Amino acid sequence: MIYGGFAPLLDVGSRRGAYIDGFVLPVPPGNKQAYTELAQKAARKFEEYGALRVVEGWSDDVPDGKVTDFRRAVKAEDGETVVFSWIEWPDKATRDSSWEKIMKDPDMQPDHDNMPFDGKRMFWGGFDVLLDTSAEASAERELA
Repeated sequence: MIYGGFAPLLDVGSRRGAYIDGFVLPVPPGNKQAYTELAQKAARKFEEYGALRVVEGWSDDVPDGKVTDFRRAVKAEDGETVVFSWIEWPDKATRDSSWEKIMKDPDMQPDHDNMPFDGKRMFWGGFDVLLDTSAEASAERELA
């Protein structure tokens, strides 16, 4: 198990996604502002294409594990911070069609010379929501 605490860096949108994309990546020292600006730009685009919520977490309490941990997972170098982020979508179909559009959007093409993080050490994946204890999800369960 890998665990850690992350301070909110960005949290936009509602909280009722049924499908989630998760990302973990290292950010070099001094790149917090540049990363935040990139994350804000990307969040606007994700919402434009159907995302319900985008959250970026800046590591705050990320302990070293005995076998693995967040820092090892991204091969974090001295001074690098780990970012844990997710995008909530209404469903997987919306996510899949949105990513096709996002990947073709000229505003979303990466500027590899000016990225505030090393994308080769980022990892990501898509997840069905297994449990959601938010007030919105609780209200939906009561209505069902």
